[in-house]
Amino acid sequence: MPRVILLLAIVIALVLLVRRVQAMPPHKRRSGYVQLVLGVAALAAILLTVMGKMHWVGAAVTGLLVMARQALPLLIRAFPLLQQWSQQRGQPTGQQSEVKTDILRMTLDHSSGELQGEVLSGPFQDWLLSEMNLEQLRTLFEFCQAHDADSEQLLLSYLEQRFPDGWQQDEDQQTDRPVPENGSMSRAEALAVLGVAEDASEEDIVAAHRSLIQKLHPDRGGNDYLAAKINEAKDFLLKSAQPS
Repeated sequence: MPRVILLLAIVIALVLLVRRVQAMPPHKRRSGYVQLVLGVAALAAILLTVMGKMHWVGAAVTGLLVMARQALPLLIRAFPLLQQWSQQRGQPTGQQSEVKTDILRMTLDHSSGELQGEVLSGPFQDWLLSEMNLEQLRTLFEFCQAHDADSEQLLLSYLEQRFPDGWQQDEDQQTDRPVPENGSMSRAEALAVLGVAEDASEEDIVAAHRSLIQKLHPDRGGNDYLAAKINEAKDFLLKSAQPS
């Protein structure tokens, strides 16, 4: 009887863990399944060892494999070369700009003009926008509308690029979209928006602005919000570069 109860408890725990992994953002599910499999293997090794059906060497090897998998993120942070390699694996090549709000982080590839985004908070936290279908994006847009105007405008720019033929269910939902006011941007944000280094010259700033505005200017099918952020970043950096 105790074994039956233990088996049922294990099965229930596995079902809950699988559902938890399935609820993760798609790009994190693979890692979640790997950790789940390793955890199950470690638990099975312990149980078999306790029951005398597995040599302790096998249990030790299984434990070492699990520990190595768990320690990999720490090793990456400890060794700069590994950290750089890990970051390069997950990032596209080429110069990028970044705009961040309370809910979203959006990047723009300078060469292609393609927008990519990640949800930082809310019902789809940690999801990539590219993983979300239209219905999910609409739900996220409604959440942004209710909680953060900047996030709303930022997501709107992504939606307009990804769905150029329209993404709203009702055209009457279109509203006036205010552009951001100047004066709230920090130097770090301005550098990220234009995708330039800390030591960028005025020529670098102007060139980056020109390249970006050609892709995102509203007259060329771009977005008012992003164009305003790009203009604000250029003005901020050029003003701060001038001698006082």
